Amino acid sequence: MLGRLYGEAAWRRRRWYGRRPEARRRLLRPVISVGALAAGGSGKTPLVAWLARMLVGMGERPAILSRGYRRADPVDGAAVIRDFQRIVGSLSIAGDEPWMLARALDGVAVVVAADRHLAGRLAESRLGATVHLLDDGFQHFELERGTDLVLLSAADLDDSSVLPAGRLRERPAAARCADALVLVDEPGDRGARAQVQLPPSRIFHLQRRAGAVRARRPGGGGDALAPGTRVAAVAGIALPERFFDDVGAAGFEVVRALAFADHRRYTARDVDRIRGEARRAGAQAIVTTDKDFVRLEPWLPFDPVVATMPLICAVTPAAAFRAFIAGRLAAERSGVR
Repeated sequence: MLGRLYGEAAWRRRRWYGRRPEARRRLLRPVISVGALAAGGSGKTPLVAWLARMLVGMGERPAILSRGYRRADPVDGAAVIRDFQRIVGSLSIAGDEPWMLARALDGVAVVVAADRHLAGRLAESRLGATVHLLDDGFQHFELERGTDLVLLSAADLDDSSVLPAGRLRERPAAARCADALVLVDEPGDRGARAQVQLPPSRIFHLQRRAGAVRARRPGGGGDALAPGTRVAAVAGIALPERFFDDVGAAGFEVVRALAFADHRRYTARDVDRIRGEARRAGAQAIVTTDKDFVRLEPWLPFDPVVATMPLICAVTPAAAFRAFIAGRLAAERSGVR
């Protein structure tokens, strides 16, 4: 019952904004939204990072606009975490995902604010952004965007229940409002079924793979871990089991798996537990995600050593996607929608 009520309310809200474009605030530069139907674990942040790098390669100055979910020290207004040259913020002000993006992306600005319009205005006026990436923006109707990209896996359609009964933020039909659909790692029949059920104006695919596992040390640097190493896997993300499976599939012996709540701010007690359970299990290293590492880094050095397994993503077909984005930017700049 609650899921049906939530789904109906979300659909009515989408329709209300759809009929009242004047209710949305606009920025001077084009806005590309990256969002999803499912809550958590959809791959939005890796896609934002990949898209930001692509835009830099196209000669753009992209600014990522994020709400900075679960920031330890939220500030009034908008906070610049990274300008186009360097990091100027902190983890506590940014939140884990914006901080991870700020550290990973050269030539990209990262601005956090509950009011994404305010963040965009700052990025335009102070930083000289030429395009905005609205992180997790499909349900953020208050800000006008020229392009809505929606991530979807066929697994999202296995249970079409809306929160709190299921994982979906909106009913599956909402995906038809996207300008492009990015199907996540679903080749074959399941991916084709997603296309049939939710026909978008454009279809692309997000390919994901685990990167090399490397030890992380204070100040940076670290050697690659050899497959076969006994590891304790630690994840405070939406779908930790997927990460644990990836670590095992990469050839590591997972002797302990520890799952924490998504975005958890690790405490001294958490760190003592991780270290203690890793040692008792005979782990030679602790393997975690990039997102978790930025929250564990203040507690370094660890014994055993902490290593990260990055998630590497790419949209295919790459040339068609680049042409699609270039066309959308050109249309938005010319005032054609």
